[in-house]
Amino acid sequence: MTKNKKIAVIGAGIVGLCNALQLQRHGYQVTLFDPNGIGTKCSIGNAGHFATEQVFPLADKALLGKLPKMLMDSLSPLRIDWRYILKALPWFARFCANMPTDKYRRNSTALKALNTPALDSYKRLLGDNFNDHIKLNGSLLTFENFSLRAVEKVYHTYSSNGVNVELLDKQAVHALEPQLSDQVNYALLFKDVGHTPDPHQLSLCIYDMFVNLGGEFIEQAITEINVQSNSVDLTTPQSEHNHFAKIVICTGAWSKDLCAQLGYKLPIEAERGYHNMLSTHALTRPVASADRQFIMTPMQSGLRLAGTVEFAGLNTAPLYTRAARLLTHAKAMLKAFADVEQGTHWMGPRPSLPDSLPVIGAAPNHQNVIFALGHQHLGLTQAAITSELIANVVAKQPTVFDITPYSIARFQ
Repeated sequence: MTKNKKIAVIGAGIVGLCNALQLQRHGYQVTLFDPNGIGTKCSIGNAGHFATEQVFPLADKALLGKLPKMLMDSLSPLRIDWRYILKALPWFARFCANMPTDKYRRNSTALKALNTPALDSYKRLLGDNFNDHIKLNGSLLTFENFSLRAVEKVYHTYSSNGVNVELLDKQAVHALEPQLSDQVNYALLFKDVGHTPDPHQLSLCIYDMFVNLGGEFIEQAITEINVQSNSVDLTTPQSEHNHFAKIVICTGAWSKDLCAQLGYKLPIEAERGYHNMLSTHALTRPVASADRQFIMTPMQSGLRLAGTVEFAGLNTAPLYTRAARLLTHAKAMLKAFADVEQGTHWMGPRPSLPDSLPVIGAAPNHQNVIFALGHQHLGLTQAAITSELIANVVAKQPTVFDITPYSIARFQ
């Protein structure tokens, strides 16, 4: 009897696309499902930053003292909709429970395991297409009002965790990025970091590679998962798709209902991010601000401002003043920027879990169901390495490092 090689990947964001291509390349017959098309939602509007330096969980004790001021400041990177506070409280309780030092260090180690090989994984996945879509020009973290001693402390935090980083003085910063304001006094240069000039074109490239290998895309939503002993059947509003050997769920912030249908708890929160896309060019690499907590990334069509965090639920209407206010920061950070007008605004929900780790691996009670979701701010960064790990799981092969920390079992 011919072995069943049919695999369904649910979700055609960057994580789902990487998984679909990886599995198709490994000889499986992959069908990709998504009701919203290819590389939409967060995959089209992200900052375009392959943030391999971000090896620290968001659940940091240092955040607690800053929260009151952040919530009162209209230019702050954080907003919590007061109407959503009660619904968000269980997530925030779990978030705070991950702040103790032992958990923080353990989660940081798990993030580092994913981030360190992230760009090499993309090189393997994209092959000759890599240089067209990913630029390895590093990134900067700038400091305006930090003392040198404070900057050195941040530098040592990164360097002691294995991040390839260099501390730059004012002259060195402006030699790299002449358009930065004279208010920028120091910066950290992260050398093993990349960016994409167009996140959507990257997604379309991966999709084209997938289709050229024989992959199939169905633009429909999965509404029901029926797990059999040796196969999985899927239902959409339009049709049924049966007899998959395995399915891979890559549905990001929309994953809770599918997981619940299978009997799994998933404390995921839609951590909404905004961008402001300007039709101007000023930088050669991503530049983040430690003072202002936002990032500017050069892209083919201009400069993308991003980096806000909003807790308001998955389906609440966007509050685009969050995106508009990013221009205030950009004007303060860049020379000859006073007359730049508002760009196009966007909002997308990041799929965030309270320990800042994604869910990667087989479902504990359904070995033909596999999860690859919940990558919070790092979906673009970790998509390719996640796809390599998932390919190992599907083939029942050892993974290159232990993926136990990412199991959904930690929430059950």
